Amino acid sequence: MTCHVNPHSAFRIPKSNRLKWWLIGWLGKGLMNLICSTMRIRVVDFEKARAEIESRRFIFAFWHSRILVLSYLYKRLGAAILVSRSKDGEIIAQILKSQGHKTIRGSTSRHGVRALARLIRILKEEVRPGVVVPDGPRGPRYKVQPGIITLAQKTGFPIVPLSYSAEKLKVFASWDRFILPYPFTEGSIIYGTPISVPGNIDGEGQEVCRKRVEEELNRITRTADQYYGHAIE
Repeated sequence: MTCHVNPHSAFRIPKSNRLKWWLIGWLGKGLMNLICSTMRIRVVDFEKARAEIESRRFIFAFWHSRILVLSYLYKRLGAAILVSRSKDGEIIAQILKSQGHKTIRGSTSRHGVRALARLIRILKEEVRPGVVVPDGPRGPRYKVQPGIITLAQKTGFPIVPLSYSAEKLKVFASWDRFILPYPFTEGSIIYGTPISVPGNIDGEGQEVCRKRVEEELNRITRTADQYYGHAIE
């Protein structure tokens, strides 16, 4: 399918607390491994994205609520991942770094331009996959923000939508309705149709691509939830 930030607002780790945050990252990784390694994972429509994933020139896109299992599944990917500079983002960043990923701190709403420019450069120079959570760091839930479209346009990397759900899970009362699968449950991971963003499109074309990514992410997320009888809105 083709188609001024205040720097003092960012969360910063005091030097005296760096060991604590490093331990948080490794403990988080251990908890993630404990849950996800016991799950029975069903993979759906991987063939749609096989060529893009094997090339390592692609951008994964998945919702904020679906980070857990997907980051575990691709823990050896060595991706460059955009992570917010918030306190919650620091926890996620520490876990991702313990998995071998490279984190770029920023978002579409905080340090966005600088972080996006750095991510574009890394993807071009290091030829590693990118990962963007397009409704992060604070929503709106299930709404794609335009940064991922700019990233795909500037790098030429296609966007690969990805989502999952699980038979037994806890849904948190957070803005993103974060889901936590129970150990030993079954889960389904669904790959969406890759979406390429032409380098010469204008603002209207970017909006068309943004909507396509949003619709495809919502489609595969609903499909995964409905398979287990969930209706997580």
